[in-house]
Amino acid sequence: MGYELRVVRDSPLAFAELAKAIAPAGFELRGAEEITAAHGGGRHPVARWAGRLVGEPGSDWQVAQLLRLSAALGARLVGEDGEMYTLRDGVIEVETGGSVVEIGKFDEIIDAGPAAWSP
Repeated sequence: MGYELRVVRDSPLAFAELAKAIAPAGFELRGAEEITAAHGGGRHPVARWAGRLVGEPGSDWQVAQLLRLSAALGARLVGEDGEMYTLRDGVIEVETGGSVVEIGKFDEIIDAGPAAWSP
């Protein structure tokens, strides 16, 4: 199991609400638990439903998609250690302990696709 990012809302997220909200945002539900997004003629996993919505990103593209999904659900994207992933002026940022680190430009990351991070 990799590092988890969680989609968090002030009010609980019900599965029926998730299923209704994802299609207009460009996501698809595969089976009863996997949420995917399209790129390059294929569908790629972004998150899974396990009583809550979580993702284990292996690329910046997946982080960007998780941010899109969070926005579609009126939620925040939070890491295991409490860091917040946000989008400010078209740039994905990670806020933790009072510091902010830029990941990259959202549009460029989405266009680049789900290429995995190098070890």
